[in-house]
Amino acid sequence: MMYNLSQSLPVTKEKARSRVITMPAAHKVSYNLSIGGSDAYDHILLKTGVLAITTDGIAGVKRVLRRQLQARELPGFIVFNMDEHADIFKPFVEYVHSSKTLSKVPLFVYKKKFDKADKDRLATTGGIDGIVTASTTFEAFSNKLSFAQKVKQLAAAEEAGRRVNVQDVFRLTGRVAKRGFDIAVAGSLLVALSPLFLIIAAAIRLESKGSVFYVAPRAGKRYQIFKFYKFRTMVADADKKVKELQHLNQYDNKDDKNGAVFFKLSNDPRVTKIGAFLRNTSLDEIPQLINVLKGDMSLVGNRPLPLYEAATLTTDRYAERFIAPAGITGLWQVKKRGKKDMSVDERIGLDIDYAKKHSFFYDMRILANTPGALIQKENV
Repeated sequence: MMYNLSQSLPVTKEKARSRVITMPAAHKVSYNLSIGGSDAYDHILLKTGVLAITTDGIAGVKRVLRRQLQARELPGFIVFNMDEHADIFKPFVEYVHSSKTLSKVPLFVYKKKFDKADKDRLATTGGIDGIVTASTTFEAFSNKLSFAQKVKQLAAAEEAGRRVNVQDVFRLTGRVAKRGFDIAVAGSLLVALSPLFLIIAAAIRLESKGSVFYVAPRAGKRYQIFKFYKFRTMVADADKKVKELQHLNQYDNKDDKNGAVFFKLSNDPRVTKIGAFLRNTSLDEIPQLINVLKGDMSLVGNRPLPLYEAATLTTDRYAERFIAPAGITGLWQVKKRGKKDMSVDERIGLDIDYAKKHSFFYDMRILANTPGALIQKENV
């Protein structure tokens, strides 16, 4: 027996080749791949349908993989055991990413326990879809795999849409114009608003203890995770109080059958007095200009989401909103910002609508309507 990880249900060996991830038609997904022994994570890989490569040296690993590709067989996912083969980790990742076929396969890294140095190494190497430890459950891995598959599918869809034609020229020109506009405007605003920047920072520190900035991971375009900056508008331990305030959430997440989750409060008790003013005037968003300069965000796009929210939006329909860039302002902010009567489905619908229509000129229209949406009439 082995498991179909897309459904978390046991299936027979004959059905094991059926997997969610979309692969080239010329290849069939017929096994899972482990670089190193699988004893430490048998509950995830299992022994049936797993190819474990324990040979020393990157040359041996490449030889085995080339043989599998020549046989038109592709792994459903790869787990690299760093406890056993840390010495070939970097060349292995480089090899996988150099292959158009293998780069479509979700890649996970196993280590009994990850320390800061390990995580820094992974961040430097890049291209890793997730980590597995001795404490990772089968259910947790299933969620990681589903999330990674969705990202790969989005990347493949975007790549497929890049065939050379007249429309591509316009799209490329639009992307270049958008990025150039972002850099010029964000850079100019940061310089012009630097005195206000310092005044706001001083006011925040005078009212409450804690950092001037709120820095948290967010999921943007294609679920890419980055550090998101805002002026802190809440008490320092605000994130720890989410569970106890769930009953006040303005979004009725129970109505959404697909499991989408958003969290926002009207008259949030965690917001400070200075914070309320910054929110109502949108001045708390100023530090995101740094994200725009870094390329994490654009001036216009879909709002980057907290990871717990993004993790609930992996269905085929909801994932469409992640095709668009992350932005400071966007379609739903212009149409619905500051209004209490917005459902989860309505907000995601506006995000998807933007993702389908976004272009440089469409962004200019949204920016033109943004000033009227900056001042909120309600504390939400």
